[in-house]
Amino acid sequence: MFSSLEILEGDWLSLRDAASGIRRVVFIEEQHVPREEEWDGRDPESHHFLALIDGRPVGTARLLPDAHIGRVAVLAEVRGRGIGVALMQAAIAAARRHGHTAVELAAQTHALAFYEALGFRPFGEEFIEAGILHRNMRLLLTS
Repeated sequence: MFSSLEILEGDWLSLRDAASGIRRVVFIEEQHVPREEEWDGRDPESHHFLALIDGRPVGTARLLPDAHIGRVAVLAEVRGRGIGVALMQAAIAAARRHGHTAVELAAQTHALAFYEALGFRPFGEEFIEAGILHRNMRLLLTS
């Protein structure tokens, strides 16, 4: 276990170095997502989240202006410890603060149960993105 988990929020400029390192390891190196698909140019317009354990960056996520959560990534050595849940809760809370009534995401199908446990419901057909099977999901936000 870890002694402290902290979720930082900020813009791309302030969190870029740590967040991009985590995304490079998880998406580009582990999942073989092409660099040009990972770096889609939408980071500057997004609200970012960075998970720290004892001050060390271990996870990240982003919230696009249209209330789409994406790029949720946690380093392999700390998965299964609630870090992804904490990142998602922070992103959902930020969406609420920004006045959104729902949030959506494109979940890798192996992670559907993770998002369903947070209240997300799948919609539409499965599709391939970056060579990985996905399905869209939505969470309606209540006040």
